Amino acid sequence: MVTQIIIEFPEINEKVSVELREESAPKTMRAILEKLPIEVVINRWGDELYTEPMPVRVGEENAKSLVNLMDVAYWPEGSALCLFFGPTPISKGNEIKPYSPVNVIGKIVSKENIVKRVDESTQIIIKKLSV
Repeated sequence: MVTQIIIEFPEINEKVSVELREESAPKTMRAILEKLPIEVVINRWGDELYTEPMPVRVGEENAKSLVNLMDVAYWPEGSALCLFFGPTPISKGNEIKPYSPVNVIGKIVSKENIVKRVDESTQIIIKKLSV
């Protein structure tokens, strides 16, 4: 099953479209969808954006230590949603390495990379796409 969500960045008047896929972490995906909409602060770490702790608590589910460009994942250690636009400070070469293992739940489908325009402690809204 594929579910589309939108992450709104009101401070920079941008939206990021995300496709959530339940194949690799169905429990994680469902736990997040049940809590939407979520308003939370997002921060930047290299070319990764990650939220402050969200009202979702899920353990590792097929967790990965390396992710792909534009992956969206849940970070169990920080109860956070992570958007991977590129390498993090601990990546080596072209790899994209999270701080610790993450549950990959989807992909960013928007074309524009907004990571450089997002300031620390930016408020976002995560919600289901209404059709």
